[in-house]
Amino acid sequence: MSYKHIITSVPRTGVLQIQLNRPKALNALKTDLITELLEAVKKADEDIEKFGAIVITGGERAFAAGADIKEMQNLSSESATKAKFLANWAEFAKFNIPLIAAVEGFALGGGCELAMCCDIIYASNNALFGQPEIKLGVIPGGGGTQRLIRAIGKSRAMELNLTGKTFTAIEAEKWGLISKTFEPGTVLEEALKLASKIADGPRIATRACKNAINVSNETFLSTGLDFERAAFHSLFGNSEQKEGMTAFVEKRKPKFSSKL
Repeated sequence: MSYKHIITSVPRTGVLQIQLNRPKALNALKTDLITELLEAVKKADEDIEKFGAIVITGGERAFAAGADIKEMQNLSSESATKAKFLANWAEFAKFNIPLIAAVEGFALGGGCELAMCCDIIYASNNALFGQPEIKLGVIPGGGGTQRLIRAIGKSRAMELNLTGKTFTAIEAEKWGLISKTFEPGTVLEEALKLASKIADGPRIATRACKNAINVSNETFLSTGLDFERAAFHSLFGNSEQKEGMTAFVEKRKPKFSSKL
């Protein structure tokens, strides 16, 4: 399907690549772009036989330099509330398919929030993150005050949100916000390798595992343990479980099929 603000491709079997495509605006996240992004992810999420993972990327200069300020500049509290501005960002948490962010350059404001909406973040070692909304007289509205604290702790998240200062990918890796850093120009390829490895695995179990981790991250330990156990029980009897355990007993590599 053709989009205006994103480019979709299938660079590897089972992997959908989505590139944010507003280079002149450093991929500023206007409403239309987010709508297209959510639509593309939703279609892949619903096609478990075709897709096992998604990589979201930007350009060399910016993953996404923030939300589109021109779109927000003249909003009033009433109009923002009435339009439920940014409410559709909550949809990212509902997808079952693993999302991997491949970050080069700036990931500021909404760009940092979008990366944090993904399940795994890979970044170039010169990428720059931050939540600078406070400098505009507002606060993050896409999860910056909520997801950052869960990843790096209250004190550091408070400092970054209240000052709006940026932080490097090297710092983000040290703090646990991102998984790995790589040399500039190599991040996308590394993210695709990871996505391909995930997509080659058991897709029902992979999605169940993602959801169990997110429940624990977003609720209480007891709730997460109950969810994990229920998800664990639900996987017995399907073709993936049978193949995985049979292969183990037979001392061979399992052959998971996308045909479910």
